[in-house]
Amino acid sequence: MSDTIKYGVSTWLWESPFNTQSIALFPKIKGMGYDLVEIPVEDPDLINGELIKRALEDNGLEAVVCGAFGPTKDLTHEDRAVHQNCFNYIEKCFQLCNLWEVDFLAGPMYAAVGKARMLSLEDRKKEWDLAVTNIGKVCAMAKDHGLSIALEPLNRFESDMINTADDVMRLIRDVNCDNAKVLLDGFHMTIEERNIAEAIKTVGDKLIHVQVSENHRGIPGTGLTPWADFAEGLKAVGYKGAIVIESFTPEIKELAGAVCIWKNLAKSQDEFASKGIEFLKRTFK
Repeated sequence: MSDTIKYGVSTWLWESPFNTQSIALFPKIKGMGYDLVEIPVEDPDLINGELIKRALEDNGLEAVVCGAFGPTKDLTHEDRAVHQNCFNYIEKCFQLCNLWEVDFLAGPMYAAVGKARMLSLEDRKKEWDLAVTNIGKVCAMAKDHGLSIALEPLNRFESDMINTADDVMRLIRDVNCDNAKVLLDGFHMTIEERNIAEAIKTVGDKLIHVQVSENHRGIPGTGLTPWADFAEGLKAVGYKGAIVIESFTPEIKELAGAVCIWKNLAKSQDEFASKGIEFLKRTFK
């Protein structure tokens, strides 16, 4: 598998929000053996796209762009002005994808992260229909840019809408756009899926991006994730995308609070990244 898989790491491992000065991380990331850097775009206005593009080229790194969807960027909100704010944000992300020669925008863009409520069946259907309609609009926007989107299921504590491979495939079937694809994150999968290999097979060739950390958000290989099943699933679907480590640092209080990381998960974030890629290259060889 190693002749096709590329390895990446999210800059969230070290800092938030990503900004133009974050290019200082790039030489270190390249030096650890990574092929690409995942850039979480929290605020596009903090980013000089041209300078980032040059830094990527200078360091021999490719990019992946991941969106961040909070309460003000919620496609299932009752206020259409919030939808428009999200569309405007996504448009800026698409422009960065084009600039950095990235084929897709990834993330849980169907609703705001953190919406975990006990809703009536009527209200749940209303939000589902909104998500289907608005993700369809996002797919049309993406097509104008020659791009796909990679929709990410989240665990039940972060979303009450899309938690599993089955859920995301139902959404994709309802949206019915050929550029609606899937991102699977091993952390969420260890909470929600019955079998990781089978979940990967469920999304099949719709899978265009993979994120990983341990079940406890720590260094891959130090927890309970069934990595052999993970590798089996990716091999079965002929996966040829990237595997990206996504975790966070407790030093960034706002982000750490949002993802419930209360303590350090490694001696240092550099150790997290360097040991993580060593494990991934052994596991997905």
